[in-house]
Amino acid sequence: MRIVILGTAYPYRGGLSAFNERLATELQNEGHEVEIYTFTLQYPSLLFPGKTQYSSEPAPAHLNIKRRVNSCNPFNWFSVGRELQKNKPDMLITKYWLPFMSPCFGSIARMVACNGHTKILSILDNIIPHEHRIGDKIFSKYFVNVTQGFVAMSKSVLADLSLFDEKKPRKFCPHPLYDHYGTLLDKKTAREKLQLPVDGKYVLFFGFIRDYKGLDILLEAMADQKLRDEKITLIVAGEFYSNSEKYLNLIDSLGIADQVKLCTDFIPDSEVNLYFSACDIVAQPYKTATQSGVTQIAFHFEKPMLVTNVGGLAEIVPNGKIGYVVEPEAKQVADALAKFYTDEKEQEFIENIKIEKQKYAWSNMTNALYELMQEIDLDDNKK
Repeated sequence: MRIVILGTAYPYRGGLSAFNERLATELQNEGHEVEIYTFTLQYPSLLFPGKTQYSSEPAPAHLNIKRRVNSCNPFNWFSVGRELQKNKPDMLITKYWLPFMSPCFGSIARMVACNGHTKILSILDNIIPHEHRIGDKIFSKYFVNVTQGFVAMSKSVLADLSLFDEKKPRKFCPHPLYDHYGTLLDKKTAREKLQLPVDGKYVLFFGFIRDYKGLDILLEAMADQKLRDEKITLIVAGEFYSNSEKYLNLIDSLGIADQVKLCTDFIPDSEVNLYFSACDIVAQPYKTATQSGVTQIAFHFEKPMLVTNVGGLAEIVPNGKIGYVVEPEAKQVADALAKFYTDEKEQEFIENIKIEKQKYAWSNMTNALYELMQEIDLDDNKK
């Protein structure tokens, strides 16, 4: 088939780019012709919370990435829509994560759908965003109305979709593994490269720091005497996308500066394996969630996880088997981390992860897309 993925890709950085590029690679490996239409402008600078939107890594040479899309320019949406309408790909895939993108994606998709050939599919990160804004529901409805089939990566998002549509074809497929960040290193090597004491105990918080991800809960847990006694260090690896002062002040007020290693620049793809290789367990103390790419990086590197019982996180981290599921409360987080070390659960969890991770192959995602295509009747969409 000829397939177009509409969304974030190189030169933009982060999990959305990683997902779309890895999906394109899988589709190509399965014999399809794939193009990614990405942005000339993704976010206006005033709306972007980080230091830069752009990657410092080399471009993926094996992918056909075209910079065509301006998220804020309706004339551009018309132009791109006409181009894709004329080219008649068999499938147009969007990765939907934020209602801000709905006017852009929805308008382009409407133009493309007019050719009567292309099937319009979306992989949903969220349909209701973590951080609510005026107009979210209207924008999401606009996008859902034109999309012909959906893949939700958590059951909570699948349920949220029913608030906007109950009839169109849909599939549940968990987030596949992020398996393109290199290989697992031995802890000693990784810790030496990160200039960490090699005999320490390390918990990793990884990814963009936003308030809903609950870093404050994890910092409060680090002040628990049980974790102090175990001499556990928290590595915070990721860029602040929320006000950094509240977290820095919390570290000071809790008196845990000697227990926290802050690595708060953006972590390039080539260094991701260092942080996951260096740690013993990955903590995601989220206050709200759907699914998370961080769990799939942890699966790839066979690292135990602590997650909170929100959204779809508990669906993929069996409690007591590959990690722990707790409520988003500091005491429960501290108790679980202490149990992990005192009960020496690391190797048991790793062996279970090796089995559990087999569920998250990329072929599961592409098969879900193929099945959706078979269920979409373009004649029905014309009615």
